[in-house]
Amino acid sequence: MTDRDPLLAPFDALIGTWSTEAKHRLVDEVVLGSATFDWLEGRHFVVLHSHNDHELFPDAICVIGRPESGEGLVLEYFASRGVRRTYGVSLEDGVLRWWRHDPGFDQRSYAKLGPDGFEFVHQLAETPGEWQDDLKTIYRRRA
Repeated sequence: MTDRDPLLAPFDALIGTWSTEAKHRLVDEVVLGSATFDWLEGRHFVVLHSHNDHELFPDAICVIGRPESGEGLVLEYFASRGVRRTYGVSLEDGVLRWWRHDPGFDQRSYAKLGPDGFEFVHQLAETPGEWQDDLKTIYRRRA
């Protein structure tokens, strides 16, 4: 594999370091943190490192790329609390989305990207089809 996957080209818009402000529905305070999006050598995968300044918000590493089999892109999520999840992911027309289907814990997230910032809204459905906002994170470009 020598050519970069065209599905990954829109992720150039995310490459860099971002300051974050997260608000979870179960936590009263706004949690500060940071996120860095980088290309893995070869530019076949995007790597996201995130850090949060609160013990209830895990740090994480995510890798975005083609799945082992099938179409589209996946995001492999690994958190400091030992959680590992696989999400579908897309970035089309400036809209970033990721999702996973797990009965009792369906998740979806979306953001309309801007040049210097965006708000990423994460939703949860503990009952199928009953979506509620779970976490909102504001990203502001630092570098």
